[in-house]
Amino acid sequence: MRLSIPALSICLILAACGQEAAAPAAPAAPAAPDADETVETVETVASDSAAPPEASTMNYPDARRGDHVDDYFGTEVADPYRWMEDLDGVELKTWVDAENALSGPYLEALPEREALRARLTELWNYERRSPEFKTAGRYFFERNDGIQNQSVLYMVASAGAEPVVAIDPNGFSDDGTIALVRYSVSPDGRLIAYATSDGGSDWTTLHVRDLETGKDLTDTLTDTKFSDAAWTADSKGFYYGRYPRDETGKADDSKQTRIYHHRLGDAQDDDALFYEVTDHDQRIPSVTTSEDGRFIIITESFGYFENGLYYIDLQGPDREVVRLINDWDARYDYLGNDGLTFYIETTSEAPNRRVIAVDLDQPGREHWRDVVPESDAPIAGSSLGGRHVVVHYQRDAHSEVALFRLNGEPDGEIPLPGLGTVYGPDTDKPSSGDEDNLATRLGDREVFFGFSSYTSPPATYRFDLDTRKLDLIERSTTDFDVDAYETRQVFFESRDGTRVPMFVVHRKGLEADSDQPTLLYGYGGFNVSLTPGYSTTWAAWLEQGGVVAIANLRGGGEYGEQWHEAGTKRVKQNTFDDFIAAAEWLIANGYTRPDKLAIYGGSNGGLLVAAVMLQRPELFGAVLPIVGVLDMLRYHTASANARQWSTDYGLSENEDEFRAQYAYSPYHNVTPGVCYPATLIQTGDHDDRVVPWHSFKFGAELQQAQGCDKPILLNVETRGGHGAGKPTWMRIEELANRLAFLRHALGMNAELAEE
Repeated sequence: MRLSIPALSICLILAACGQEAAAPAAPAAPAAPDADETVETVETVASDSAAPPEASTMNYPDARRGDHVDDYFGTEVADPYRWMEDLDGVELKTWVDAENALSGPYLEALPEREALRARLTELWNYERRSPEFKTAGRYFFERNDGIQNQSVLYMVASAGAEPVVAIDPNGFSDDGTIALVRYSVSPDGRLIAYATSDGGSDWTTLHVRDLETGKDLTDTLTDTKFSDAAWTADSKGFYYGRYPRDETGKADDSKQTRIYHHRLGDAQDDDALFYEVTDHDQRIPSVTTSEDGRFIIITESFGYFENGLYYIDLQGPDREVVRLINDWDARYDYLGNDGLTFYIETTSEAPNRRVIAVDLDQPGREHWRDVVPESDAPIAGSSLGGRHVVVHYQRDAHSEVALFRLNGEPDGEIPLPGLGTVYGPDTDKPSSGDEDNLATRLGDREVFFGFSSYTSPPATYRFDLDTRKLDLIERSTTDFDVDAYETRQVFFESRDGTRVPMFVVHRKGLEADSDQPTLLYGYGGFNVSLTPGYSTTWAAWLEQGGVVAIANLRGGGEYGEQWHEAGTKRVKQNTFDDFIAAAEWLIANGYTRPDKLAIYGGSNGGLLVAAVMLQRPELFGAVLPIVGVLDMLRYHTASANARQWSTDYGLSENEDEFRAQYAYSPYHNVTPGVCYPATLIQTGDHDDRVVPWHSFKFGAELQQAQGCDKPILLNVETRGGHGAGKPTWMRIEELANRLAFLRHALGMNAELAEE
């Protein structure tokens, strides 16, 4: 299995960024009326519903403006809301409660909100499953019956056997907010180590379950984030990463994680420290074990672009750490081994990535062998399966899958059912690192994968490497008329002439009369690619008569590492220029006009839409910055994990990078008296990835500066985090708020009333 580098990505699942994952974790909520009745309710808004308060009469909660000023290379920068970084402060809690007391009733009073919530519940209520993965002859997959808050992990003991429940996280909490976020099956197939997250936090607790009895063992490990269990070959223990504890006994995530060895049955305090980084104060280690049990593989990482790759040979005489690749010149991802040959996906001399074979007896670069050479299409992920390298390519932001023998000989393709996105078994497991990998075991002769597009709900497939037959396992059926809509891929020029792609989804036969309410979505960072995938959010918006546009901006991974780097650090403005150009293209080509155009993004995408809104406020009618990174000068102070993002953002500690950040940082570029678009800022008070003070500080500054009566709302979920593992009922409530807010801000309700 590919060795993940978990701390790198700021937004690891699209659900957190505004889209559901291709095989999302489950919807649920109260029973909804019949579909036809719900649609009618949405389209005929009741005239006697309570109306939200007029923005001109809204009294924003008082937020104390402090006098804190920082000096950056001779530039004095005010930070009037520095006090909001004390997330446990009484003053902050009082202010957040007041913000919720303003935004909550406003959103609840929107006349179409309840009908949207009911319709979203129906749209989410469809059965779906993840692709299988196989360990020790057993198959595992996740299934959701359509109304569950969390997907259930099932096990199939052998081919043709009935699935049995391995882990049902719906019983972990009454409100569905404790989630199953990752798991690892022991080599003998008897045990599973699994991690749970409470209230959306990145902090996890590791447990171990006996798959034969269904009972948990006594082992309970805390102080972990992003860490899988890397089992030993004898299935009697595993390696895992955990944070050190401070003098009070609390885990300290401002420090580097360390690798420990846990023996089953031992207390966590007895776990032996196995590996720590001693020669660098910011690199973070992660660990996996090889499929054959011979090697322990360690990755040290800082940020996205570079890492070191090391190993321990358990059959070696001294079992010392061998620094196989330690040049810190590219990214190296371990895929697996065949004896003493390691297969590694890398950006070394290949910005679109290649797969190399490294012989441990002759590890020098002069002996590296190309198995999958770099091509014009970037590799989105690769893995070993059936003595092949299975390669997932992205071509113009959609999927292709090719097969290569281990000697490098091309061996055909896996046929896909259309223009869309393939995904692997771990797609809805945040931080797994295997989202784009379709096979993980060298000896298997079958490849399982999922497929989805904007107008095709998720389907799972099995490809037989011997017969080359593709079998459909299951296709989800939704209450959305997919045949009524179509997807176009268009290209537009950014400010500097760069050609940028965008998907536009709309009802068939649409007349471009500049009158369509349009929702423009983007991300543009951390090598994340926005590829076609079914989304309940998009389905609900399309049913309201809207247009959905998804722009593939620089900073993402759609065209490889060069495309990614072109939207980072000192040239991060390219990402914003691309998004502005996307909006201008939609307007110029008759899809919409500024007062009908909304922009939407989460996490890094929250930064995107906030920065663009400040740079071109006249271009948009509404803005949704969700769990955004909004104070670019201090984002890195929140945790060791946040500092890893500096490979994309840069650091205010470096003068040239500070100048670039200061020019676009949303918190620092609000201008008093400007009329900003209607804005709904959402965050979660349990978000420990992008800490909520980003949204607090930006929201307070924007409310204070707003120069017209368009509302600026801050809505804080008190049992939510960054998005991972969020229960379906909560996701539906949030989406109902967002879509109702957009309808109101873009004047869609008034149009319906006139009809």
